[in-house]
Amino acid sequence: MASILSAHEIGEGLPVLIIHGWEMDGRVEEIDFEPIFNKISGLRRIYVDLPGMGKTPAHDVKNMDDIYHRLVQFIDSRLGQSRFLLIGTSCGGYLARAIAQKYTAQVDGLLLRVPLIEPADSRRDLDTFEPLVANEQLMSNMPSEDRSLLGDVLVQTPAYVKALKAKYEEAVLPAMKAADNQVLDPIRADPNRYQLSFSLDHENAKFFAPTLIVCGRQDGTVGYRDSLRLLELYPRSTYVVLDRGIHGFPVDETGVFESLVRDWVTRIDEWRGCTER
Repeated sequence: MASILSAHEIGEGLPVLIIHGWEMDGRVEEIDFEPIFNKISGLRRIYVDLPGMGKTPAHDVKNMDDIYHRLVQFIDSRLGQSRFLLIGTSCGGYLARAIAQKYTAQVDGLLLRVPLIEPADSRRDLDTFEPLVANEQLMSNMPSEDRSLLGDVLVQTPAYVKALKAKYEEAVLPAMKAADNQVLDPIRADPNRYQLSFSLDHENAKFFAPTLIVCGRQDGTVGYRDSLRLLELYPRSTYVVLDRGIHGFPVDETGVFESLVRDWVTRIDEWRGCTER
């Protein structure tokens, strides 16, 4: 049997399982969530590394089902019958929905950040990129390596570019460097392997605990319109589409993100206080 996922735990209390996106790692999530969670007591944050990412060996996973089953193995081993909260970003959001569907009786809250809804790129409803704030002089004077690193920059101001570059250098690039692309790339390139073999969009997949769905209005990777259908599947959901929000959200919108996460935690506390399951 393949080894269980590598994970980094912080804090004590109610477990919070946090699942990162494709080619990323738990450290990427930690950088965004710890400034929020280290101000909230009673939460045991568990930042996992998926197979072939971070510190977890790929062990020759073949498809998304294999990755999902490794997550299930990890949950059964580490959490057992405990109730827990669940957070997923991008592809991690796709997996989190599957986990919430399997462990409905244990999951007391779900947070989906820029969630992947359509595994097949050709089926995603995306907008053409256009900068919200254009500054041709700033972009033309940017070193070529920075232009290559950052790609299309949504808000072309010195402060935004600085924040975006810092996030790439601190979190994204190290994660991408650690990813096992020999194993991961064939999965990502095949829509049949990059999707789960079972549906997440049906009446029995409804999830009734407090849910927060945060999408980026300018997300050029997964968009936001595909996720609108989640409102029917998650009756207790807060659904937010943030202006200036790219797939790497948050860049410099950390205050808004913190307020949303804190509200989600408050709603979960109320839910746990009045619900016996």
